[in-house]
Amino acid sequence: MATGRVFTIGHGSHSRKAFLEQLSGAEVSYVVDVRSAPYSRFQPDFSREPLVQFLRGNHVGYAFMGDLLGGRPKDDDCYADGKVDYTKTRAKDFFLRGIARLKKAYEQDLSICLLCSEGQPSQCHRAKLVAAALVDEGIDVTHILPDGSRRTQAEVIAELTDGQSSMFAEHFVSRMAYR
Repeated sequence: MATGRVFTIGHGSHSRKAFLEQLSGAEVSYVVDVRSAPYSRFQPDFSREPLVQFLRGNHVGYAFMGDLLGGRPKDDDCYADGKVDYTKTRAKDFFLRGIARLKKAYEQDLSICLLCSEGQPSQCHRAKLVAAALVDEGIDVTHILPDGSRRTQAEVIAELTDGQSSMFAEHFVSRMAYR
């Protein structure tokens, strides 16, 4: 039985020190970057290259998967009215390959943390898209909030749906239009 763990975090306005403390507190061994564009004008320390060096220097691995699990897919079929349709995205081969890789890491007992820039998981594709798919695979996901507290995926979805459970899968789209 797998004992891996999956967390998510948004770097938001964190300092690298605070970010590392949160990763350490969760005993994360790998950061999986799910940003479509792994760069930050506002937090350049969280751009891909400096982040990789920082994590390596602190014995944390890094994997970029924004091409497979990012919130702004290149495939035009993933969009409706300019917004990313997460139901359509979840059916795409590239996305399914990304989920399969995360599932494999989980089955290898790794403790991973999905990284995006948005601090609040309820406002980010990592909860509405990636974590939702992982939960459907039987993998529990815990979100690390900006203040260091944690929420389960079920708690984040309850926040998004005002606590109204549905007999049908939730249908989420991106907050912003990208096309």
